[in-house]
This record gives sequence, structure tokens and C-alpha cells, in this order.
Amino acid sequence: MDDAELLRLFAQEESKHFAFNLLVKQYHRRVYMVIRKLVIVHEDADDLTQEVFLRVWTKLDEFERMSSLFTWLYRIATNEALAHLRRKRLRFFIPIHDVEGDLLKHLQSPSAYLDGDEAALKLQKALLHLPEKQRLVFNLKYFEDLTYEQIQEITGTSVGALKASYHLAVKKVQAQLGHDA
Repeated sequence: MDDAELLRLFAQEESKHFAFNLLVKQYHRRVYMVIRKLVIVHEDADDLTQEVFLRVWTKLDEFERMSSLFTWLYRIATNEALAHLRRKRLRFFIPIHDVEGDLLKHLQSPSAYLDGDEAALKLQKALLHLPEKQRLVFNLKYFEDLTYEQIQEITGTSVGALKASYHLAVKKVQAQLGHDA
């Protein structure tokens, strides 16, 4: 079912729950994966995914359709994930590299959602060395194969700045992977 039909059904009281269940079914995995690549820890990603869909449930009536439903969901998901990482740092008064160390530990355990092969683990570890914004842009461009225009809608950042962030992220990842080799 396309987004316009989902939104039409959601607007009708008698089909609101049905439409929302379809929306969750259609987007759950993608939202989870965007969050998981940022926060790494399955339990955190699972909780945040639920938070995203709770927020969507309460705000979907206000969705103005200025962007696609897909990019609106991704914006909510990335904002929730980034806010979670900031709260985690502030709660424990720890610098970002200590949070990264904690996240690196979670990469060591096998997961149904993150490929455990050695190359994938090295890439995930390299990504943890990136600043949050660069990691977000890299994940959305590389893993989600989004256009810069879609990423612009999600992040509110200019296409030029996104291209620069992605380019810097790629260079840093390449350097990190070369360093680990």
C-alpha cells in the first residue's frame, strides 16, 4: 500500500488502527536499522523504534506532507537516536570516545541485524570513530542508498554540506580501515 493510501486510511477514524498497523509493518525494519546503525545496542534500538512509532501515532494527524512519509519517519528516527546518544553522554558525564568504547563492546556480540563477518565489523568499528553527523550521513547514503535531497529532508542540512560530510566520512573510514589492516 502506498503512503497516500495509508494516510487516507489513517485520517478515517474507523480505519485509523488498521492503517497504523500497516504503516508499522511497512516501515518497522527500516526505521529499526537506521536507529541501530547509530546506537549499535539492540535493546536501545528496539526501545527507540517503539518511541518513534509512538511519536508517529500521536503526530501523524499533523503530518503536512511537505516531504514523503518515508523521510518524515527517518527524520523522527534519526532525531530520536541522536538525542539518545546525547542523553547517554550527559547522564554519565562521559566524553564521546567513552560512549564509542561502550558501543564497540556491543559490536563484538553476534546479532541478527548486524552482519557479524569480519569486514562488516571493521566497518562498523570505523564508523564509531566518526562524529555523529558524519556517521548519520554516511549511514543514510551508503547503507540506505538515499539521495542527498532525501537526506536533506531528513536532516535539514544543505546538499553541499551533506556532500562534504559524506566525503569527509568516507576519507576517515578509509583511513581507519587502512590503519586497522
